[in-house]
Amino acid sequence: MTQGTYLHPEAIVTGEWLEAHLDDPSLRIFDCTFSLEYQGGDGDPFRVVTGRPEYEKAHIPGAGFLDLQADFSDLTSPYRFMLPAPEALAAAFARHGVGDDSRVILYGRASMQRAARFWWMLRWLGFDNAAVLDGGMDKWEADGRPVSGAPCTYAPTNGLTVRPRPDIFVGKDAVVSAMNDAGVCTVNALGEKLHSGEDDRYGRAGRIPGSVNVPAASLVNGDMTHLPADQAQRLFDAVGATPDKKVIVYCGGGIAASLDAFLLYQLGYENVAVYDASMSEWIADPTLPLETD
Repeated sequence: MTQGTYLHPEAIVTGEWLEAHLDDPSLRIFDCTFSLEYQGGDGDPFRVVTGRPEYEKAHIPGAGFLDLQADFSDLTSPYRFMLPAPEALAAAFARHGVGDDSRVILYGRASMQRAARFWWMLRWLGFDNAAVLDGGMDKWEADGRPVSGAPCTYAPTNGLTVRPRPDIFVGKDAVVSAMNDAGVCTVNALGEKLHSGEDDRYGRAGRIPGSVNVPAASLVNGDMTHLPADQAQRLFDAVGATPDKKVIVYCGGGIAASLDAFLLYQLGYENVAVYDASMSEWIADPTLPLETD
């Protein structure tokens, strides 16, 4: 199966479109940048580094900033980036100015994954008027579009209606069950060396048994725009992640997986889920199996 175009173009906007609509009062534009700094050692090998300093230096005019770990994650969880309760997540978006009538545009730097994670969380809440800026801040600046250092916050709204889609995030029990289910394809969105087991930076080397590899990084071009739809489809077809199957995507903490999931949705897959805790949880549990090449 190949598609010449993505099926939900309203969920991907270009820099040209956004620049022409910067004055639209319904827009809520957000920089979602953060990074993970590998620090090694026992326990969690990564440190979350906020992208706020980069945002404060230069951002798309009128854009606010979203801090995934600090404001949009369950801080009681031992794993980073875990989803809070739907009502808590909706309240966090409302505090940042997102309401039922908003048009949300999400972007990041150096990766499309962060914006895709926020997009997938909004979809989990039942909010469908969100889009990812194709190419993010990288392409925006490369194209010479305007930037600003002026701080921006949107006025809080009265709330965001929750119409949950609970099946688009799953936990480890669903992933364990999928290992013996031919109707489910489990996709690892991490890089090839992590998938093969050559890189053991998460503490235990390997992948979830039976899973296949479509790295999130392989789904974008050098300018951070998404691959054409037919090219993305071929990558998924090549590993057996076909539209007739349920697809569960995982990575280190549910971020890279969100980009795979976002493009699977664009390709018309109807049954896609992200394993929220991903390898952060799987590797921490010695009873859960791993396989290597």
